[in-house]
Amino acid sequence: MSAFVHPDEIRSRFSAALSAMYRAEVPQYGDLLTLVADINAQTLKADASGADRLAASGELARLSEERHGAIRVGTADELATIARAFAVMGMEPVSYYNLAPAGVPVHSTAFRPIDPAALARNPFRVFTSLLRLELIEDDALRAEAAETLARRDIFTPGARELIETAETAGGLDEAQADRFVSELLETFRWHAQATVSAQTYERLVAAHRLIADVVSFKGPHINHLTPRTLDIDAAQAAMPARGISPKETIEGPPARACPILLRQTSFKALQEAITFPGADGPTAGAHTARFGEIEQRGCALTPAGRALYDEALATKDFSALPDDWDALRRADLAWFRYRATPEGLAGRAETADLDALIALGHVVAEPITYEDFLPVSAAGIFQSNLGSEARETAYAVDPAKADFEQALGRPVKDEMALYRAEQDASITATLKALGLTEMV
Repeated sequence: MSAFVHPDEIRSRFSAALSAMYRAEVPQYGDLLTLVADINAQTLKADASGADRLAASGELARLSEERHGAIRVGTADELATIARAFAVMGMEPVSYYNLAPAGVPVHSTAFRPIDPAALARNPFRVFTSLLRLELIEDDALRAEAAETLARRDIFTPGARELIETAETAGGLDEAQADRFVSELLETFRWHAQATVSAQTYERLVAAHRLIADVVSFKGPHINHLTPRTLDIDAAQAAMPARGISPKETIEGPPARACPILLRQTSFKALQEAITFPGADGPTAGAHTARFGEIEQRGCALTPAGRALYDEALATKDFSALPDDWDALRRADLAWFRYRATPEGLAGRAETADLDALIALGHVVAEPITYEDFLPVSAAGIFQSNLGSEARETAYAVDPAKADFEQALGRPVKDEMALYRAEQDASITATLKALGLTEMV
């Protein structure tokens, strides 16, 4: 029997294929990739010590490969099946995001690798949103939207077959893995033919542009694919000169010497030609949904750090969050990965106190990259790319995490537990390497 292809390799193949497809569909995405590569090269050249830190932590190797995508699905079956497909690629649902308070009628999770080694190989992640049909206020329109979604299958028969094969056999061989990538790619492909009439489409748009985007097409076309930059402010400033029109503001924390969490910007959504079915034949129209996004990832914050960040968002005063790595670490506001230095390995430490070991130069603490998302920023990106008619008022609903997990078919992972486990494992490995475990 042929050996199975590692899920990390399948994920890498799919990420590369998706990027190539999206580049063909949205040529400006290629311009964005070139811009980000140029900014990253300039940033690394100007900061040699920063480049060394990225290389030592493994961040540099993954930088050029890093992408995150986003899709929006319409039914529980679609969400559960895409979860099974992502599992074939070693991607798990992490965190629950309720975007309804920001006026976006979806709730979401992010599928991504959760093992640090898998993230280092390829950190591809997909922010996946499920439409909340119950938030469509018009009863007749809600019923029509549900019927429209029930008629479609966003997966090819081949994709469904290979998902089941991977689950029952325990993996996919070379030929199956390549066919899986090809078949699943069809789920993410753009289709310019609407599945609803022009009249229904306009009613859906009037309810919310995102509802129209989810309901009106054959599948959940990839609506953005995001490269990672080391300097989002420089990228934002450089976009107009490349013929790219950026959104007005960068979402997320302000610029800092010690970047935290996630900052995002994008070019404005494209108006793309579509056709609507009609009794007298197809009629022409236009749809606005897909856009190009850039992100800069900083350090993951602990629950205490996130509480300070959330408070800062409300007050617009970020001074309570120290802009210093050691201060963030000592105050337990951010997650760090610890490792022994060559000096530490060559020496003979007499203490297991991490602060003392760091002061001696026997241990270094590296900030753990934030691998997840911020609901306020996600909503801001959505709203800025859905047009001025997009609903700005919040939906008066409670978070529906239990409903989302029931649709998903599994619980979402707790991002804080993942970061804590990575930090704790690094401490254990470091003390063991220094021969200090008996002192703990």
